[in-house]
Amino acid sequence: MKKIVVLSGAGISAESGIPTFRASDGLWENHRIEDVATPEAWHRNPELVQDFYNQRRKQALSVQPNAGHLALVKLEEKYDVTVITQNVDNLHEKAGSSKVVHLHGELFKSRSTVDESLIYDIDGWEIKAGDLCEKGSQLRPHIVWFGEAVPMMDIALEITNEADMLIVVGTSLNVYPAAGLVYAVRAGVPIYVVDPNTPAMQKRPNVTFIAEPATIGLTELAEQLLAEADAS
Repeated sequence: MKKIVVLSGAGISAESGIPTFRASDGLWENHRIEDVATPEAWHRNPELVQDFYNQRRKQALSVQPNAGHLALVKLEEKYDVTVITQNVDNLHEKAGSSKVVHLHGELFKSRSTVDESLIYDIDGWEIKAGDLCEKGSQLRPHIVWFGEAVPMMDIALEITNEADMLIVVGTSLNVYPAAGLVYAVRAGVPIYVVDPNTPAMQKRPNVTFIAEPATIGLTELAEQLLAEADAS
């Protein structure tokens, strides 16, 4: 069974109603990134940061996977599919994808502020002041903030290096180190880029551009790849 690796970004979640991370005005839900998505912000104003992610969690509970998410699940009928996502929402899991790697953390998990190996599922949408880990320290969002290491990156590189096919969807490929994954595929491996705004990959060989939103482009691509699997 051929291995498909999918690198997904904010564009696919946006089609379900989740605002993209960085809007054109440089704000995220009317907040400066520096005020809600850095370790310094957490130390300066943990109440603001906690409330910001509580609201993101509450919002995420109200949306559903779209046709793009479901198309990736459909591909599992004929392919070994791993989704590597830059998104912190759980829409890939909600849709039914069986293997999802979150590069930038998970919105519906919390972790200890003294031991980053202590990670907990969140029941509902809220982390409160006074919610503690088993070592007695305040819980924080399990999110990789700007300036923090990306612990899942090495695993993502290994997975991508084993891919027989790479699908890039909903990402501008401007955020590193995640954007570097497109260079981890072996020579000759086909790459499909699904995005209405073509990222800067024109000079890469074996790249097919599908200038459509995820709901349309992934649906069409999945039908094509499933037909190819049936014919082989």
